[in-house]
Amino acid sequence: MITSDTKATLSFSDGSAPLEMPIYKGSIGPDVIDIRKLYAATGMFTYDPGFMSTAACNSAITYIDGDKGELLYRGYPIEQLAAKGDFLESCYLLLNGELPNLTQKKEFDYLVSRHTMVHEQMQFFFRGFRRDAHPMSVLVGTVGALASFYHDSLDINDPHHREVSAIRLIAKMPTLVAMAYKYSVGQPFVYPKNELSFSANFMRMMFSTPCEDYPVNDVLVRALDRILILHADHEQNASTSTVRLAGSSGANPFACIAAGIACLWGPAHGGANEAALSMLEKIGSVDHIPEFIRQVKDKNSGVKLMGFGHRVYKNYDPRAKLMRETCYEVLAELGLANDPLFKLAMALEKIALEDEYFVTRKLYPNVDFYSGIVQRALGIPTALFTGIFAMARTVGWVAQWKEMISDPEQKIGRPRQLFIGEPVRTVKPIESR
Repeated sequence: MITSDTKATLSFSDGSAPLEMPIYKGSIGPDVIDIRKLYAATGMFTYDPGFMSTAACNSAITYIDGDKGELLYRGYPIEQLAAKGDFLESCYLLLNGELPNLTQKKEFDYLVSRHTMVHEQMQFFFRGFRRDAHPMSVLVGTVGALASFYHDSLDINDPHHREVSAIRLIAKMPTLVAMAYKYSVGQPFVYPKNELSFSANFMRMMFSTPCEDYPVNDVLVRALDRILILHADHEQNASTSTVRLAGSSGANPFACIAAGIACLWGPAHGGANEAALSMLEKIGSVDHIPEFIRQVKDKNSGVKLMGFGHRVYKNYDPRAKLMRETCYEVLAELGLANDPLFKLAMALEKIALEDEYFVTRKLYPNVDFYSGIVQRALGIPTALFTGIFAMARTVGWVAQWKEMISDPEQKIGRPRQLFIGEPVRTVKPIESR
């Protein structure tokens, strides 16, 4: 239970008695005013579209300082985690609160690798989709369907069930994403290979075939691992809030993660890297950049610069710095530095970092700009970009869901509203309307 010795006083201009409300301090970040008793005391709600000034929960998992351009997982800067560890190390941290030692890391890797297969009947489930179905629609359906196959871990009040479900979701998501891709291109599904790392295993399931195995490239595997680490969690964003809201009703974890995937699908959220790459393809060539920049600066043109700036970060996105390095490493490894689309992307990046219009508005390239380029270089189709995002974010969703379930203060989510419709009316006979 959070306690406080400091108060905020809300006064009213209509002469009503002032109301004192507790102020709580976090370990870092803004203080919050506890308004839970506001309605009971005054008969009024607060009004906050988009929840821009509302803390819906307390959390110890991820912290963002948008002004400083800082992202912490359990107190560790994202730059250090991405540079010094692999994705499963960050998974362990997000789930358990501490980084694993050598023994814990080995046990965790083993546990995840032994849960990567999905029930064999899932392949028949896939066949119910059209071949050209969007991968995110397939993932919403297949992840939700996991609850039909794993009845032995659906009791959300059982800590062991929660642990098993967490591992199953993290382990099986790459398999489902790869299956969605293979189904879309008409190739047979590829089973996981336990001796490979998490990211190497995924790339093999994506790109190998029965007639030709996928040669694991450490540079490319490391690039994917960084993408996954950088997208693993991001505080109380739209999809995470969706998972928490679904979970607050007591829904099983597979249903909650399916709800998060559905929210992530939106172009304003997980679809941003896909939108950034589409923008580059529309620009077409370096010669067209000046005209494109002119249109971006024209408020009446309706042209938007995708992959630049961020709703939370008012400084350089800390994830973008690492993704930029990774981008150049991958392009050099694959000999794509002179590819027209990548040359276009780098030219646009240079202008955005130097042009006063973008610099003064802090429209720096964000992680979506670079991750889209990297994924394209890795051979991942654009339609699957958000699926990769979902694969990474699953661990964050699961960690947040587990934290919410164990929070004694958590209640079923029930936002209020400011009603502006018609007041009470009387139904007239139909002939009199």
